[in-house]
Amino acid sequence: MPQHILIVEDDARLAELIAAYLTKHGYQVSLHGRGDTAPAFILETRPDLVVLDVMLPGKEGFDVCRDVRPHYGGRILMMTARDEDVDEILGLELGADDYLAKPVEPRRLLARIRALLRRSGGARQESGGVAIENDGIIFGQFSISQATREALLGDEQIELTTAEFDLLWLLATHAGQVLSRDDIMSELRGIGFDGLDRSIDARISRLRRKLGDNPDAPARIKTVRGKGYLFSRSDWE
Repeated sequence: MPQHILIVEDDARLAELIAAYLTKHGYQVSLHGRGDTAPAFILETRPDLVVLDVMLPGKEGFDVCRDVRPHYGGRILMMTARDEDVDEILGLELGADDYLAKPVEPRRLLARIRALLRRSGGARQESGGVAIENDGIIFGQFSISQATREALLGDEQIELTTAEFDLLWLLATHAGQVLSRDDIMSELRGIGFDGLDRSIDARISRLRRKLGDNPDAPARIKTVRGKGYLFSRSDWE
C-alpha cells in the first residue's frame, strides 16, 4: 500500500500541483487547507508524513506542529515563503523533522520526502496509548513484534498461523486506517481482490476470536461497510 502524505497548504493551486507530482511518484496524497482544523485532521488520518505550510488561515503551521507533535509519530516537513533562519530554527525546535523554503522545486521536495521516510531514527514514541519501538507495536494490553513474530494480549501469547500473523501485523501497522480487501490482498499476496475470494474475511473472523473481540459488535477489528477493515487504536485495555 502506498505511503500516505498529507499536504496542509492554503494555496489550492500549489497544493494540487504538489499532490499531482507526488501521486505520479507512487504516494497516496491528501490535502487540507486550514490551520485551525489541521491538528484534528492529522491525528485522525495519521499520514506517514505531513508537508506543513507555515502561513495558514486559522492557525500558523508552527502552532499546528506544536499541537500535534506530542501525539503524532510521523514525519513533519515544514515549508514557508519567509526566508528567515529564525523560522527554520523555530520549526525544528517545535518538532518538525525538516524545513523547506518556497518556491518549492518538486524534485527537491520529493528528495526531502524520500529521505525523511527512509530515516529510521531508532525508537519513536507516540502518546494516546500507542508506542512504536523499532520492530514492535503496543496498544494498551496488546503488543505485537515483527522480530519475534509474536503477539501478546496481556501476558497471554496469541497462537497465530503465519498468514494470521502477517494480516494482524498489516492491520496493526495501519491502525486507525481503513484497509480494503484489495489493499490487504495486494500487500500480502501481490494480487488484487477479485470480488469472490473470502479468505481474508475468514481470517479476520479467526483473528477477532483470538483477540477476544465481540463477533456481533467487533470493536478491535471493525468492519467499515463498503470500505474494508479498521484496526482500532483503543479498546485494548
